[in-house]
Amino acid sequence: MRMPPSSRRFTYRRRSGLLAEKMAAPGPGEYFSVGSHVSCLTCLGQRLQGEVVAFDYQSKMLTLKCASSSGKPNLNDVILINLAYVSEVDIINDRSETPPPLASLNVSKLANRARTEKEDKLSQAYAISAGVSVEGQQLFQTIHKTIKECKWQEKNIIVMDDVVISPPYQVDNCKGKEGSALSHVRKIVEKHFRDVESQKSLQRSQAQQTQKDSTLSS
Repeated sequence: MRMPPSSRRFTYRRRSGLLAEKMAAPGPGEYFSVGSHVSCLTCLGQRLQGEVVAFDYQSKMLTLKCASSSGKPNLNDVILINLAYVSEVDIINDRSETPPPLASLNVSKLANRARTEKEDKLSQAYAISAGVSVEGQQLFQTIHKTIKECKWQEKNIIVMDDVVISPPYQVDNCKGKEGSALSHVRKIVEKHFRDVESQKSLQRSQAQQTQKDSTLSS
């Protein structure tokens, strides 16, 4: 018996190490319309459910917009699903009307973000290859969150081309022309290590409490 469009199900099976459809491929326009709600069962037994954002039939790639894993109602997770690794797809609610137009993208902003991310990764790679300590790498990340004009020069951190922070990267290791820039960087460094020490103290307290609880229970 043919299932109604609102509850269509596609099933898959393994064949020669890959997953192949048991049923004939649906015709154009009959599969995963944008805006439809579907539920997928992966080969690992994971159930994924959401709204179809895009579907490429040739590559069998399905994009779903799902409820945010963070629990925040104003956010969504976007998941890419390879149907070659899906055993079952249920179309919960099939959308037949024309989908709304796609939101415009700020290409320039996206390009700037990609370039920034690339520069950050290259900077991290440089620090590791130069043998910079973990403490130095962490401090660099902290400063970079506030001041983007931050770079490595061998093992030294250069901030705004005015302040040099040399190993072991403490407040006393911040050198430069006396002024607001040097004072500001010193405050960042001081707060960074104060926060690090507070975190370590908290971890030690938690470890001691866990050990104490374990001793009492035994």
